[in-house]
Amino acid sequence: MEQLINDFSPGLFIMQSILMLVVIFIMVKFAWKPIVSSLDEREEGIKKALESAELAKAEMQNISSANEQLMKEAREEREQLMKEARDTKAKLIADAEEAAQEESAKIIAKAKVSIELEKKEALAQIKREAAQLSVALAEKILKDELSSASKNADHIEKLLKEVSLKS
Repeated sequence: MEQLINDFSPGLFIMQSILMLVVIFIMVKFAWKPIVSSLDEREEGIKKALESAELAKAEMQNISSANEQLMKEAREEREQLMKEARDTKAKLIADAEEAAQEESAKIIAKAKVSIELEKKEALAQIKREAAQLSVALAEKILKDELSSASKNADHIEKLLKEVSLKS
């Protein structure tokens, strides 16, 4: 330290002080404003980035809640559609069963009518055949009875008496 005091030169000190002041003046005049404005711009950019990040975070929360709401609505709509599909299915099955019952009732009614008609036709056929058999039988009996002349005359007289008695 003693050496520094011994080597001290006031002229050199003044000259270095003046040069230092000139350098500070030049720095203030030309470099200080751009450096400060650059720092201010950077600070502003960081603030804007932080604000944008906060806005993005808030927007993401809004979107997330909106997505949850949409998912809830989609689930409710899906449940509603499934319920309608089940109801439609049940209605179609009930309608098909009802139509099948009606169709079977119609078929049964037609079958009953057909059976009744066939029964009537069969009875009519039996009556015709019975009548034909009766006529054939009566014809044979009359042929046998009328084959002799005395029987024939007796039979005619008997018939005439019956006709005249009824009149």
